[in-house]
This record gives sequence, C-alpha cells and structure tokens, in this order.
Amino acid sequence: QVRLVESGGGMVEPGGSLRLSCVVSGTSFIFDYMAWYREVPGKERELVANIFRSGTTNYGDSVKGRFTISRDSLWLTLWLQMNNLKSEDTAVYYCKAGLDTRNYWGQGTQVTVSS
Repeated sequence: QVRLVESGGGMVEPGGSLRLSCVVSGTSFIFDYMAWYREVPGKERELVANIFRSGTTNYGDSVKGRFTISRDSLWLTLWLQMNNLKSEDTAVYYCKAGLDTRNYWGQGTQVTVSS
C-alpha cells in the first residue's frame, strides 16, 4: 500500500527555521502533484504549498516568501523548508500526493512555533 510518512516537525522559536520531509513508499508512481497542508483545531485543513509534475509550484498567501516546497526527481521524498516561522504557523502539517483521482495522505507532523 502507498504510504506517506512525514517527519521533521518540532518546536522552534519565532523567526526560526524548520524543514519537513515526506517519504513515499509502496509505489513506483510518479504523482501528478504533491502538496503540504496544515490544520489547527477548529479550522479546516488548508493548502500550504504544492508542486506539480511540470515543476510548477503554488503557495498559500500566508507563507509566500517564507516557505519552499521541493521534491526529488523520483517523487520519493517531498520537503517543505520553512523560514522566518511565526506563531500562526503552528499546526499539524500533512503531506499529500495525487494521481488521477487518487489521493494519498500522511499522518501529519506537529510544528509548534513558540518562545
């Protein structure tokens, strides 16, 4: 079965940096896209960034200029480099992969930005 496993979350001070990774296993697929989402209690899961097969990327307005999404050429690992972190970035971050009509999700990793 396809598995996506996030890692790299933790606690960081405001203004700090953190890099998340998502490792894919159980498939030889090259996905149509991969993405990072985040979720906080009481709010809907929101898109942070995505990257398509073409290399095109998109970012949520709140993270533009601070976060960078990237992947390896075989779609085995997805990264999210987060710089200049703010308290409002605190959330559980989820990795997602899409292929045709199929969606795959990781279990999430907690990011906490606090002094």
